[in-house]
Amino acid sequence: MSWVLFFDGDCAFCSESVRSAVKFDRHQVLKFAPLQGKLAEEKGFAGHASKKGGSMVLLRESDGKVFFRSDAAIELARALGGWWRLLIPVKFVPRVIRDAVYQWIADHRYLISEKGNFCAMPDPEVRKRILE
Repeated sequence: MSWVLFFDGDCAFCSESVRSAVKFDRHQVLKFAPLQGKLAEEKGFAGHASKKGGSMVLLRESDGKVFFRSDAAIELARALGGWWRLLIPVKFVPRVIRDAVYQWIADHRYLISEKGNFCAMPDPEVRKRILE
């Protein structure tokens, strides 16, 4: 099974999260695509990159199911496997609460990553897994 994680390519916090996901994805089941790219536009996800209230989008390729906000984070934990699966029971927290926490982080991601190295070129491992 494989997944495509759509992320805000203009956000240092999001870009660093992708680098981390690549490190933890031992089975290389994840691919990545910026929400500002062609693939996101073709799939209708481009609007999820807004500076206020942005959201990552996770597409499970085997059945085409799409996950947003906290559901995407939970499914990402499932995709990464290992000890990340310990986060899956968070799905039993009411979605309104999970999404409120997710939304707070999304609304503040530009402040959180202010000191990040946004312009750093991704290493070859990351670059080969990014789709346009």
